[in-house]
Amino acid sequence: MSTAVSPLAPTDVPDMPMISGVKLAAAAAGIRYQGRTDVLLAVMDKGTTVAGVFTQSKCPSAPVEWCRAKLKRGRARALVVNSGNANAFTGKTGRQATALTASIAAKALACSPNEVFLASTGVIGEPLDATKFNGVLGALAERAAPGEWMGAAKAIMTTDTFSKVATSTVKLGKAKVTINGMAKGAGMIAPDMATMLAFVFTDAPIAAGALQSLLKSGVEDTFNAVTIDGDTSTSDTLLAFATGAAAANGAPKISRASDPRLKAFTKAFRAVLADLAEQVARDGEGARKLVEIIVDGATSKASARRIAMSVANSPLVKTAIAGEDANWGRVVMAVGKAGEPANRDKLAISFNGIRVASRGARDPSYDEAEVSAAMKNPKIQIKIALGLGKGRDRVLTCDLTKEYVAINGDYRS
Repeated sequence: MSTAVSPLAPTDVPDMPMISGVKLAAAAAGIRYQGRTDVLLAVMDKGTTVAGVFTQSKCPSAPVEWCRAKLKRGRARALVVNSGNANAFTGKTGRQATALTASIAAKALACSPNEVFLASTGVIGEPLDATKFNGVLGALAERAAPGEWMGAAKAIMTTDTFSKVATSTVKLGKAKVTINGMAKGAGMIAPDMATMLAFVFTDAPIAAGALQSLLKSGVEDTFNAVTIDGDTSTSDTLLAFATGAAAANGAPKISRASDPRLKAFTKAFRAVLADLAEQVARDGEGARKLVEIIVDGATSKASARRIAMSVANSPLVKTAIAGEDANWGRVVMAVGKAGEPANRDKLAISFNGIRVASRGARDPSYDEAEVSAAMKNPKIQIKIALGLGKGRDRVLTCDLTKEYVAINGDYRS
């Protein structure tokens, strides 16, 4: 966990309202470091539904496998998250650790282990000593409180420099419902489902199947459109929980994601996901620039996404941005290597609204001083116009600095 907050951190942190049916608590269990808050317990009321999306890595962590197996039941009473150890690539020992953790939490809450969901983040390949949760989870269950969102968000941080939270309030029927979310992630980020770790809670009464559909569609243009370094984690987990408590205030019970009454909720839900995803991009390890890449004129949206990701994951593009150099040649390179339809002589590239290249050459109006000044901004937009069709997409990333190397070179030290 860095001591210096990213210069791209949001200047305004929202007040996180309470959500009926959710209580939170965090503590230091000594998972990797002494005296650091490293375990979170979220306690949900009976009847809470759950949905989840997970990493597509072929080497998933033990908690990912645990959650996948329990998700089909659609019910949750607890979420346990630890930082400092990913419990990934830990074999039989890792599976035993998840079972023990769930058992300890279930005993503390008088629920079934099948209703306990788990997530771990940190070093890969080191056994997780789940006995450290003995006593800790029981104490957390006793003092869990509705408003502890910031402490919870801090407990799941690893190399993050700031806590990532987002909230939205919206009408469902005639009742007011709340959506709160938290996330962690700064490195090993190229999501192939959702994000590193993210958790969303609402008091809306939504069936598990409908919540799953909302979540799966919601990540595509939010978390799946973010990359820091092109590396998909073994532990990526995004879970959503719906307590249903707002039904007591007149919120209608939703059983289908296509229910027209969900229109405003769906928009707010995706806004929370988008907010959290951008905060992840802003906290990329060593980042000094937030980079937005827009590709239009592609043959399809899918093609535009692949091209945008090729640019976003290019170390040459990212280091040029770190050096405040509008090196469009590197962008051309990344477009060309993506394996997608592109025509050099139709291509146009802009940095922060200034066109630097068009029709296969440097733009006639190119002004080095103007572009150099624009590259000093903390947010850089690269727009790529392919001129081939109507496909469009947007991806967020960050620059690549010397600090990224330093952070990851020392990660296990």
